[in-house]
Amino acid sequence: MTTAPDIADMEREVLRDALGLLKDREQVAERLLESSRKHSFDPDTELDWEAPFEDDKWFWPPELVSLYDTPLWKRMSEEQRMDLARHEAASLASLGIWFEVILMQLLVRHIYDKPLTSNHVRYALTEIADECRHSMMFARMIKRGGAPAYPVSRLHHNMARLLKTVSTTPGSFTATLLGEEILDWMQRLTFPDERIQPLVRGVTRIHVIEEARHVRYAREELRRQMVKCPRWEAELTRISSGEAARVFSISFVNPQVYENVGLNKKEAVAQVKASGHRREIMQAGAKRLTDFLDDIGVLRGVGRKLWVSSGLLAK
Repeated sequence: MTTAPDIADMEREVLRDALGLLKDREQVAERLLESSRKHSFDPDTELDWEAPFEDDKWFWPPELVSLYDTPLWKRMSEEQRMDLARHEAASLASLGIWFEVILMQLLVRHIYDKPLTSNHVRYALTEIADECRHSMMFARMIKRGGAPAYPVSRLHHNMARLLKTVSTTPGSFTATLLGEEILDWMQRLTFPDERIQPLVRGVTRIHVIEEARHVRYAREELRRQMVKCPRWEAELTRISSGEAARVFSISFVNPQVYENVGLNKKEAVAQVKASGHRREIMQAGAKRLTDFLDDIGVLRGVGRKLWVSSGLLAK
């Protein structure tokens, strides 16, 4: 009979075999640095921040608004729906800033003991510079749109403080991908959409182009780490990523947006939770990520159950 430790060892052997499929870390970083030189943007000069908003255009695709196709949505006026989209765009941008500040700190931790002249470290520093610009860009978009910033809850803010302190290296890169890939999927639907405000399309276009490099960097490093890290670190990564997915799904839209557009917050939250459309959207947005995490051995055991409970992974 094959014992549990034997199965775990077999899984790790499969992952070690995958190491031969990894690209050289320095070569990957060199290509990403070259791409950064060719395809980086200054949002302050690239976008027209003074152009007036168009009355008939949305701040976020209606199909991606949390209440879309719920009974409450069907009772709302078109004006109220568009206002909710504006507030949800501000909520998502606020969440993006929160994640990017966490990511920058995790990247600095990652490179602290690495050779400082390596391409790998140079690209990490380039990515940190990108994230600084993205955070400033999101903050400027929130102010320009006229909706308030929507911080995460104090509990989740402080939980992230703990995460930044104890996160393993593979755990850090898993959290990075969680924060990047679902928003990226939504933004890829947003920037070509002519129903959307031109400023929002411009912001999401810049973010999608530059985040593609960040995702590549994080995926390559996470695959490498899951092959090489000790068993306890891999298991901790599975559990911490599942908990991060649960927190992320709760924080995705701040419930205060509903009250700020004149809705009953309790009723709105209940309808979002019961919405089959919303569940499909979130799982579709996460699918590319969850397929990858499953492939490299992150979605196992307790961690997988936490991902399912988050609503981002189907049973």
